[in-house]
Amino acid sequence: MDLSLFFFGDDADSTRDGYRLLMDAARFADEQGFAAVWTPERHFHRFGGRYPSPAVLAAAVAAVTSRISVRAGSVVAPLHHPVRIAEEWSVVDNLSGGRAGVAFASGWHAVDFTLQPENYAQRKQVLVDTVEKVRRLWRQESVEFVDGSGDRTPVRVYPAPTRPDVPVWLTSAGHADTFRTAGRLGAGVLTHLLGQDPDELAGKIREYRRALPGSAGPGHVVLMLHTLLGDDREAVREKVREPFSAYLRSSIELIMRNSGDVVPGVNFDELTPEDVDSMVKMSFDRYFDTSGLFGTVADGTRMLERLVDIGVDEVACLIDFVDDTDAALAGLDHLAELRRTWAAMTAGE
Repeated sequence: MDLSLFFFGDDADSTRDGYRLLMDAARFADEQGFAAVWTPERHFHRFGGRYPSPAVLAAAVAAVTSRISVRAGSVVAPLHHPVRIAEEWSVVDNLSGGRAGVAFASGWHAVDFTLQPENYAQRKQVLVDTVEKVRRLWRQESVEFVDGSGDRTPVRVYPAPTRPDVPVWLTSAGHADTFRTAGRLGAGVLTHLLGQDPDELAGKIREYRRALPGSAGPGHVVLMLHTLLGDDREAVREKVREPFSAYLRSSIELIMRNSGDVVPGVNFDELTPEDVDSMVKMSFDRYFDTSGLFGTVADGTRMLERLVDIGVDEVACLIDFVDDTDAALAGLDHLAELRRTWAAMTAGE
């Protein structure tokens, strides 16, 4: 089980000091033997608004680290030309000395497709086509595209990447079809527990691995988990209650997709503000207890044991939902202790 750091929920309008958490956390993770730093792609909303370009942020992370993998979590493939994705991430690969990796997502929010409105309806197929083209371009194959004259022209990307293949994941909000598609492509899977519980995830992981071609090996499943560890579980609960509840409230549509086990038969349009508050409170308690990396190092160890049992290979720790940079950075010491404890427990397996 690898541990990595994941950034997603930062509020661009907050008073926090810019990108200090990202850069300081990346340096810490690099020194402490974490697996990767993941940066997302977000558009047109203050929630996540610091992250419009994963490649730009990955280049910054590459410049201040020397060992850790530098990954997109995720590039929204239908919003970009495949050549541009390959070019940008080849630069990251060169800057990092071969540490780049890319998770690809199809996207879901129509407003994001202001960047490429023609791709919205067919975004899932565009995702697959883009992944295949980026892989070919990464291998320095010539791929044909229509140029300004309307002719099909073969192009290659420069600079050449340092590695012959780029590590690839498909990002899934929980749809089993995406797990199966990732398997068929021989890609990894990046997913979360908003809208699915660990038991449901276990079944999808089994489907993913059944779909993998024999040449792809066992595959790689990465699970995003909101993370804050400390000395006392209940103190951590109170520390994360407000910021994580705010995160859940800002993601209310995702919560509603999973409302069958929160408020059965609910109609979102009929909810009052009090109803929303009640739903967020119920969701907080459930996620804190079953679907996050919260509490003490001992709590974290038990969570990792459960996730290994269902087939997860890496936990990508979401740390930027806490509206206190110093508290989030302090929590990394406990997370590093968890990584060391887990490594000692599993040594020799």
